[in-house]
Amino acid sequence: MNKMITPIQVKICGLTKIDQAQKIAALGVNAIGLVFYPKSKRNINAKTARRIQRNLPSRVSCVGVFVNESFSSIMQKVNYCNLDAVQLHGNETKGLVLKLKKENLNVIKALYMEDEPNIKNAKKYGASSCLVECCSGKLPGGNALVWKWDKTIPYKNDTPLILAGGLTPDNIKEAVLSCIPDAVDISSGVEITAGQKDILKVKHLLKNLISAMEKINPDSKRKIRNVFL
Repeated sequence: MNKMITPIQVKICGLTKIDQAQKIAALGVNAIGLVFYPKSKRNINAKTARRIQRNLPSRVSCVGVFVNESFSSIMQKVNYCNLDAVQLHGNETKGLVLKLKKENLNVIKALYMEDEPNIKNAKKYGASSCLVECCSGKLPGGNALVWKWDKTIPYKNDTPLILAGGLTPDNIKEAVLSCIPDAVDISSGVEITAGQKDILKVKHLLKNLISAMEKINPDSKRKIRNVFL
């Protein structure tokens, strides 16, 4: 598979190895995420991140994940690694979001259903899209916490939504059919260990996602928005 046949986009996050990023990109995902957060087990250095980006097909968006970093620090990595988008997973301000958007970047703001920053404030950030999880857990993302995904439905018109949190090959159907997000973001659900992805799990997830989309009526499919490019 070299092109996704489902309108719901897929981002596989927390890649740390060049060969795995290439294999996962070849399966037809829309984006891969590179985590620039020292406290994360999936943290990656800029040199490896740049090598990963250079080995991706142009159709695959390369997203840098940041937590409470300054504008200059983010832009340094954006330029060095040639990132297409940034995902802000901390307590970043609307001002930072808008400043990054002026750099012609796709800016994703992570928000939470039951914590702060909260999804109820999605509109105020003016981000290109919002990634929504249940709560922050021990780390700002990547905690594998399963939650009631249908709670996102009231916010779907506020911003393009990326669904995250506890998504696996076994529950991806239930998740997307419960709320029909614009995209899904998966990390721990397709891992062997933190940062080490299981290619077979990624294949299984994509297969089940495609199967789920066959159950969604065409009108719903047309409303899904592109969030990574």
